[in-house]
Amino acid sequence: MEEIDEIKEVINKINMRNSGSKDYQKMKIEELSANMREVMKFQQDIIQRIEDFEVKGLQYDLTNYAKTICKNTTEREILKIQDVYLKKIETEYLK
Repeated sequence: MEEIDEIKEVINKINMRNSGSKDYQKMKIEELSANMREVMKFQQDIIQRIEDFEVKGLQYDLTNYAKTICKNTTEREILKIQDVYLKKIETEYLK
């Protein structure tokens, strides 16, 4: 039962990240870069934890769900950052 609680904790962590949306439009390019690195690090850490659960053979459906929402949430956030980042690069450096 403790393993299920650990997986649920990871899922809650992912969901909390989703609710803490930032205003990327107001950030500078350096801040966007730092946020991009932070999101990618978060994704790597969470995926590693989920893969550890999979190796232990814990709750296949729940671990698969956690992996799916992690990828969806972080990729959505990365795309938002990339969009703003590229627009800022274009306006500040290319024109």
